[in-house]
Amino acid sequence: MRPLQGMRLVAATGNAHKLREIERITADFGIELISKSDAGIADLDVEETGETFEENSFLKANEIMKATGMAAIADDSGLMVDALDGAPGVYSSRFAGKDGDDEANNRKLMELMKDVPDGQRGAKFVSVITLCTPEGDVITAKGESPGRIGRIPAGTNGFGYDPLFIPDRYDGRTYAEITDEEKNVISHRANALRALKEILSGDEES
Repeated sequence: MRPLQGMRLVAATGNAHKLREIERITADFGIELISKSDAGIADLDVEETGETFEENSFLKANEIMKATGMAAIADDSGLMVDALDGAPGVYSSRFAGKDGDDEANNRKLMELMKDVPDGQRGAKFVSVITLCTPEGDVITAKGESPGRIGRIPAGTNGFGYDPLFIPDRYDGRTYAEITDEEKNVISHRANALRALKEILSGDEES
């Protein structure tokens, strides 16, 4: 596996919010991240048929790598709520039926959680990052961010379930109330990318 510093990767996401978040984190690692659009495959959508974050993450990274001939990185992430037996999980972006409808997803989550007492509202965000290279390398890393589900949305920063997710830090503020810099310290995606960096650093030393 070649060194992480200076690596050029295609990001297998069409979500502009997620792309910016990944860019902010990978910039600290010396990675040059390019979008699907810049790679000339803006219209390529990989169907997420996997039943786990790991399966979907690999499907996306592998297809983008094959389409571009370049190393590709993919994130599959979601919210797992204790009181809902881990739902919405891999279906987080289409929890309410339509893919990417954040408002509808949050409304459904609030409705399902309305009678859940405060002490039983635990949840966590999970991110699985997969890196696939044309040389045949497949590296997977996982990150989590524990917290709980609020009763009403709060904050305007972030996306997805951020206005309802209260991480186990920052004095009860939601993901949507903390700054990007604060979120990139504790977020599931940041933790997964840091884990990926550690794995790659280990490869370089072996």
